[in-house]
Amino acid sequence: MTQDAKIKRLTDVIELRVPDRVPIFLQPNYLPAKVAGLTYRDAYYKQDEYLEAVRKFLIDLDPDLFLSADAAVITPGPIHDLWGTVQMKWPGHGIGENASHQFVEGEYMKQEEYDHFLADPSDFLIRVYTPRVYKNMEGLGMLPPLISLSLGCYIGGPMANFFSIPPVAAALQAMQAAAKTGAEWTMKFGKFHQEMAELGIYPSHSAPAIVPFDIISDMLRGMRGSMMDMFQVPDKLLAAQEKLYPCVLGSAVQLAKMTGNPRIFIPLHRGADGFMSPKQFEIFYWPMFKRFILDLIDEGLTPLPFFEGVYDQRLQYLAELPKGKIIGWFDRSDLNKVKEALKDTMCIAAGMPASLLQTGTPESVKEHTRKVIDTVGKDGGLIMATNTVLDEADPELVKVWVDYTKEYGTYS
Repeated sequence: MTQDAKIKRLTDVIELRVPDRVPIFLQPNYLPAKVAGLTYRDAYYKQDEYLEAVRKFLIDLDPDLFLSADAAVITPGPIHDLWGTVQMKWPGHGIGENASHQFVEGEYMKQEEYDHFLADPSDFLIRVYTPRVYKNMEGLGMLPPLISLSLGCYIGGPMANFFSIPPVAAALQAMQAAAKTGAEWTMKFGKFHQEMAELGIYPSHSAPAIVPFDIISDMLRGMRGSMMDMFQVPDKLLAAQEKLYPCVLGSAVQLAKMTGNPRIFIPLHRGADGFMSPKQFEIFYWPMFKRFILDLIDEGLTPLPFFEGVYDQRLQYLAELPKGKIIGWFDRSDLNKVKEALKDTMCIAAGMPASLLQTGTPESVKEHTRKVIDTVGKDGGLIMATNTVLDEADPELVKVWVDYTKEYGTYS
């Protein structure tokens, strides 16, 4: 099939027209490494071998979209080593060589430090936060306030006096080495994604983005801290989101336009049912998320939010979003409810539980695929996808699922 035909298929389904068949969105993650006889750890340290494994995996299955290859590798292993990452465990470091990476949540910003963050976010993040989450960056905590560094020749002596302190110098050297490694890995990922796109297998995104509440809850305050903040310091929690928003939006737009990939992947972590009440959702999560979606669309981009967990109580809000502009990837929401509420709002990427591709049979996989296409895929609007990544899936069942979707998911 030509690139133009595949692009038309994706455009039709996103814009809520009936495509020629149900598109397929794969989330390979570490599975190609397993198929190729590599370890998950190899994805972090042997980029060429890992990308070749992903290339073979994708060419064999020929999906329409795939979760971008760098989504599995959350910062290359050599950079983690240089920086001394403590906020994440990656394969072979704190977990087994064939275990998926794990985020180490913590209260890396204390509630009383909101004032520092709000007064000068860059100063707080560089001098306080970074040394806490990267042990080899502890020297940055020895720097004076950044504003005094910039005025150092007038009020505090030459800047070189601070940069020559051994722990500070070591931190700067580690940053410089990491920058070189990061540039090399980024270039190879970009070239790989371009090669796949030329084959009509399109990367889901080049620009991931996390909404401000999730940045605070995931990376700064931790879930417990952010939940307490909604009661104890709500105004500061909202103000911190406002401080983060321009950077979140600007970075996503800049990277998307630089790469030419219009899709913005937005993993949503705390907005699901159960994390906060509907009233709290209306105050602390929905306004900023909705604003982000609208601003991305105004920039000519296609938001691809991943609604992790269950969003059954949030569907009425999602129905307010612009029609035919969004790919909504759903995890464990009731897809019948999702289809009913959003059939005229956004295309739905969902349908296949990753667990079924791990423990099912060819017959059960086909039966489930057929049921989803007949219901959620009725009149279009469906991109067939798993609810999460394929790390532990059976490759043979994945092929059964993909092939049967292509066979059964054709619209007359």
